[in-house]
Amino acid sequence: MTKTIFISLPVRDLQASVAFYKALGFEPNPKLSDGTGAAMSWSEAIQVMLVSLPRWRTFTDKPLPPAGTAGHMLSLAIDSREAVDAMQAAAAAHGGRADANPAEDHGFMYSRDLADPDGHLWATVWMDPAGSQQA
Repeated sequence: MTKTIFISLPVRDLQASVAFYKALGFEPNPKLSDGTGAAMSWSEAIQVMLVSLPRWRTFTDKPLPPAGTAGHMLSLAIDSREAVDAMQAAAAAHGGRADANPAEDHGFMYSRDLADPDGHLWATVWMDPAGSQQA
């Protein structure tokens, strides 16, 4: 079996979250989805598990972080600067928040952060392979 990371995220509205992640380019994985959770594939090795709050409570009784706080940020490598910008626009148009933190542009690296409808943070990063060796 390929080494795979499964990222489980609690969500308030499963269908809205599925629509959001589809708009960002994630593909639904119906084999790992049901009425209480949905698997969304970023790649063969990265699966995001969107889990309804009642189902989440079967995983842990630990409290969810208060709204407006951050316990983690996940990062996605993107093919181009334009694709980073497009993902930000898709996030804003589908219930998320673009530019959840200030953008960073170092020439060889370009990064913008977004938040999904539940506030989970994602960095979208493009890096020029030739230019990154100049740092």
